[in-house]
Amino acid sequence: MDIFQAIIIGIIEGFTEFLPISSTGHMIIASDFFGIQESELIKAYQVIIQFAAILAVMLIYRDKITLSQIELWKKLLLAFLPLAIIGFIFKDYIKALFSVEVVAIMFIVGGFIFLIVERFYKEDQSHTTHVEEVSYSQALWIGVAQIFSLIPGTSRAGATIIGGMLTGMDRKSSAEFSFLLAIPVMGAVTAYDLLKHYKDFADANWVAFIIGFIVAFVVAYITIKLFLAFLQRFTFVAFGIYRIIFGVILLFII
Repeated sequence: MDIFQAIIIGIIEGFTEFLPISSTGHMIIASDFFGIQESELIKAYQVIIQFAAILAVMLIYRDKITLSQIELWKKLLLAFLPLAIIGFIFKDYIKALFSVEVVAIMFIVGGFIFLIVERFYKEDQSHTTHVEEVSYSQALWIGVAQIFSLIPGTSRAGATIIGGMLTGMDRKSSAEFSFLLAIPVMGAVTAYDLLKHYKDFADANWVAFIIGFIVAFVVAYITIKLFLAFLQRFTFVAFGIYRIIFGVILLFII
């Protein structure tokens, strides 16, 4: 993998990981367009840039990563458990689901879900406007919603944000809970992938890896900031429309 490819993948990871548009589909398109072959080395690199994305969240929400926020982290752990349990039990079945067709279809389905939810959602009736106010029952339901992200193309961010909105959270607090939930989720995935691919780092182009890490970190940091600002003025309708269009294009390409 050369530096150019590292930068492209780093940008895609940083930009799509925390938006409700699924990074998987975008990786497929980019890999095909730029001729980036899926290999053990690429998988090892993805471990690096996932860690960069986690660090971006931790930097932005460093005030939430303290002992004074222990109650919040108990709720985040509760929300993490359904995905961890179901993902571990059915990991082989989940792998069998992966195909470009499934990714494209879930893009479209997820897009319509966003449009339907936004059609009936009333932000002024939300009773949870700060992430610290999330209840244990809300956290559990968000965790259940996150299970759907095991289906390729669904989007972890999309599933958790929709789950938060359906439990009475406003858009901003739903997004922030989703960002914080990414820390244990992506942390566990990164640790697991690191154990699987640590030998592949011996053949790595470390210059490309380091540049990609920095790119993924910066792009993720900026994306989260801009996304939160976006939610102050707009809804998720644009993301729903984008998902449908992207899914249709993906189906057309294959």
